[in-house]
Amino acid sequence: MNQFLQARSAPLVIAHRGSAAHAPENTLAAFVLAADQNADAIELDAKVTRDGHVVVMHDPTVDRTTDGHGRVSDLTWAEIRQLDAGSNFDPRFKGEGVPLLEEVFEAVGRRVLINVELTNYTSRGDGLESKAIDLIMRHQLEERVILSSFNPLGLRKVKFNRPGMACGLLYSADQSFYLRYGWPAFLIPRLEAHHPHYTQVTAAFVGRRHARGQKVNTWTVNDAAAIRAAVVAGVDGLIGDDPILIRETL
Repeated sequence: MNQFLQARSAPLVIAHRGSAAHAPENTLAAFVLAADQNADAIELDAKVTRDGHVVVMHDPTVDRTTDGHGRVSDLTWAEIRQLDAGSNFDPRFKGEGVPLLEEVFEAVGRRVLINVELTNYTSRGDGLESKAIDLIMRHQLEERVILSSFNPLGLRKVKFNRPGMACGLLYSADQSFYLRYGWPAFLIPRLEAHHPHYTQVTAAFVGRRHARGQKVNTWTVNDAAAIRAAVVAGVDGLIGDDPILIRETL
C-alpha cells in the first residue's frame, strides 16, 4: 500500500519544495535538510527539458531561482546543470544546482516520502507523466511517491498509464470556477487524494473526502494558526516551507 495513504495518528509533515524556509527551494540541499529536520515527506516540482530529462523546477523559467535565463522546456540538461540555484537564496549555497528527479530519488527516496507535482502546465504533451512513472518504477518507489497536479487530465493520463499510481488533485480558490472546488476529480479514475489550498479546508470538506476513502493534504501552511486550523479540520498531510515549524506546532 502506498505510504501516503496509510492511516496515521497525526498528519504527515510534508516539506514544500524541500525545507524551503531554510535552503534554496527544489534543490538537493533543501531535500536532504528536510529529511534531517524529521519531515515525513517532501514536495517538489517536475518539468521536462528540451532534450527529455526530468528536472526539479517550479517556474516555467529558470530566471527566479537561478543565475540563468530561459524556459526549462527550451533548455537542455547540459545547459541547466551549469546553473547556480543556491546563491539567489543565500551566498552560503553558491554552486547548488538544479537536480534531476532521479537524483532526488537516489538522495532521499528511502528517507522520506515524495510528492511529485507534474508542472507541465505550459508544455502539455511533453511526456512528463510517463517519464515520471518510469523513474518511479525504476527506483522502486511506487509505494513512497504520490503524483499531484492542477491539471486533472494529466492525472488521468497517469491513471491510464499506471492505474495503481497514487494521485492527488491540486486546486485553489483563485482558479477558474469549475476547477477551484476540485469538481473535475471525477475524470480521474480511483483518485486517492485531494490537495486543496489551506483556505479551502474545513471539517465538513475533509469529512466528505474521507467518506469517499480519499486523503486530504493541504498547502501551503506557513504559520502556526493555519497549521492548527488544518489539524482541527482533520487533514492527513500538511505541506509547508518549514518542517520544523509544522512539527513543533503539532
